[in-house]
Amino acid sequence: MQITWKKVTGVGLFLVLIGYGVSVWWSIEPDPISPQQLTASNKNIVGYATTTSLILTVENLLDKQGGWLSNDVMPPSIFMDNMPAFEYGALEQARDLALIMRKEFSRSQSQSAADKDLGEAQSKLNIDHTSWLVPSAESEYRDAIKLLKLYRARMMDPNNQDAQFYARADNLNEWLKEVQKRLGSMSQRLSASVGQERLNTDLAGDNAARQSTPNLTSHQVKTSWWKIDDVFYESRGASWALLNFMRAVEVDFADVLKKKNAEVSLRQIIRELEATQQTVWSPVVLNGSGFGLVANHSLVMANYVSRANAAVIDLTNLLSQG
Repeated sequence: MQITWKKVTGVGLFLVLIGYGVSVWWSIEPDPISPQQLTASNKNIVGYATTTSLILTVENLLDKQGGWLSNDVMPPSIFMDNMPAFEYGALEQARDLALIMRKEFSRSQSQSAADKDLGEAQSKLNIDHTSWLVPSAESEYRDAIKLLKLYRARMMDPNNQDAQFYARADNLNEWLKEVQKRLGSMSQRLSASVGQERLNTDLAGDNAARQSTPNLTSHQVKTSWWKIDDVFYESRGASWALLNFMRAVEVDFADVLKKKNAEVSLRQIIRELEATQQTVWSPVVLNGSGFGLVANHSLVMANYVSRANAAVIDLTNLLSQG
């Protein structure tokens, strides 16, 4: 009986080690998309780089080590949270870009019809990322990729005038406004890792503004210890996807950026987003106090995200000028 128990314990420990090794392998993040991948065989078609960046971003999430992990219900995936958080952050950025492509980039004016393939692709990207029954998240996202490729093929066909991509300053600004909101939220959540007292500025700047229910003049904000690493990797995933998209924007909106003398502003955004993808050498996300002995990875990430957001605001202002 004692020998049997030892065997069971040994097998259990072996399976745990195997599961840990697999989880470490599956936690390797995909590399950012290179500029060369966005310009290969594009034949100078406006919109090719942006559409391709969206396609490759979703493909890389699905085809990385372990595939799509957010909806897995079997070990070791079910015990992993960092990579699913990374996936969700990147997916949110992909959803935002798909929405803007449908509403802005592919339409010449407010009265024009939306592209059918983009509309269906955007709808499929909005399925719950944890869905594992029929339809599964992976199947819907792959269908979205197919639809985006159909749109790209029609856009590149000189004999097809239905699919268009309009690279204008006002269109780009609409997407940048969404980016500002995402980055601002990310920065606030990352900064809350150490806890802070925040003043209520909800109605600042408008004496006539009202809200549904009254709020306190200040409140304590602090991220749960259990959620600190999730917030960190969600922000890291969002920054990874946004880096891919900004590199594409640099190609498709080159003339617009040059006219507004805004190339440097976009490059500054890209530089800050590249910094968010530096290797995390610590085996865990550290959460030291602001000026304590131990590093705080969330505050370091918040710094890069805030700087990127400031650069996005500068770029928005430049594009808004005549």
